[in-house]
Amino acid sequence: MLKPLSLLRRRFTSIRWRTRITLWVAATVAGLLVVMFARLADMALGLFATQTAARPWLPFVYTPLVGMLVVWLTTRFFPGSQGSGIPQVIAATRLASQGKPVNRLVSLRIAAAKIGLGTLSLTGGFSAGREGPSVQVAASIMHFFHRFLPNARVIRANDLILAGGAAGIAAAFNTPLAGVAFAVEELGRKLETRTSGVLLSTIILSGMVAIALQGNYNYFGHFNVQGVTLDIIVPALAAGIGCGVLGGLFSRMLLWPQRHAHLPLWQWRRRHPVWFAGICGLLVAVLGWLSGGMSYGSGYVVTTQIITHDMGIPWHAPITRFLATVVTYFSGIPGGIFAPSLAVGAALGANVAAVFHLAPQPIIALCMVGFLAAVTQSPITSAIIVMEMIDSHGLVISLMGVALIAKAVSSRLGPELYQQLALGFRPAPDVVEPERKQTP
Repeated sequence: MLKPLSLLRRRFTSIRWRTRITLWVAATVAGLLVVMFARLADMALGLFATQTAARPWLPFVYTPLVGMLVVWLTTRFFPGSQGSGIPQVIAATRLASQGKPVNRLVSLRIAAAKIGLGTLSLTGGFSAGREGPSVQVAASIMHFFHRFLPNARVIRANDLILAGGAAGIAAAFNTPLAGVAFAVEELGRKLETRTSGVLLSTIILSGMVAIALQGNYNYFGHFNVQGVTLDIIVPALAAGIGCGVLGGLFSRMLLWPQRHAHLPLWQWRRRHPVWFAGICGLLVAVLGWLSGGMSYGSGYVVTTQIITHDMGIPWHAPITRFLATVVTYFSGIPGGIFAPSLAVGAALGANVAAVFHLAPQPIIALCMVGFLAAVTQSPITSAIIVMEMIDSHGLVISLMGVALIAKAVSSRLGPELYQQLALGFRPAPDVVEPERKQTP
């Protein structure tokens, strides 16, 4: 009797099993935090909508104050948590592969700040999403658990950061395939044999946690596209080119502070980030008032209504959402651009369909994937995310085509957004992570 128990104990205390258990725990925790972030974000969006429904003047006071508070906390206590989070993960992956410290880009402190301050920003109505921040949160959790591996040489730190970032996308959108595609297209640019197992297991476990807690939901609901014919070719070409131009312009605008840092506006922002955030908050409030409230928040609610209820929207909805997202990014609050970009595409598609008297849902889907692919220059990830919402195999080729066309057009207008933004993140020279003993 003792011998089988001894063999069993020896098996599950071996380095291989200890490594597996550590990875499983890390992936589960990452999934839990991403789901918690999603719940908090929904509560924040609901709170803002409730508080401003009968008080349309409130954002003119509350939104600037929230922006100033969030940016003050970010710059004072949580540097590295501003913005999307995806550029930080890309930079952390590169630095970790070089053996350099990354604790200013991915850490438990950053994860907590991303969730807390990101949620607080949404209570102020800023046009930001939780998907990019979820990437940084999950990557931070996986990097934290790297220290508990019995042999850190078996799985490199940059591999776990990569896997965590992919799991963040998968859990946020409930699209595991999008997580794999995103890891290849944006985070790692290659998928090594030693990385693939860690990546897939992390995505699967995080996705299972998300499904267990939230159900097998569709991010923006589910809509059925019927009767797709060859007539879709011309609208698909137009959507790819048009969204490519607009998405490329959007990316160029987000890169403006980095590429033209010498301009007085950005120099003043560096000296007075809190006041600058307050001005951005006021602009967000003005845009929200002009749009009738449609440019507030991540765009999740409005986009869901456009997709599932065929809701008519004003002509200016894409413009105000576009500008509100740009201003929100300039403010320096922690927040992503995935959901707002999908919202811009959905509003644009709804307007184009109304003007040309086309079936709305196919055009909405094409513009959503086109604008997102143009902004991120990640066509496969963008196509997979939107495909998960489509109940029509006939539109799959059109979505892929639009994504590739939009990416090609956007790449002519500027570099890849996340890759370029990642160049701006450098750890402080005095930050040194403690050395760890390695098990031979």
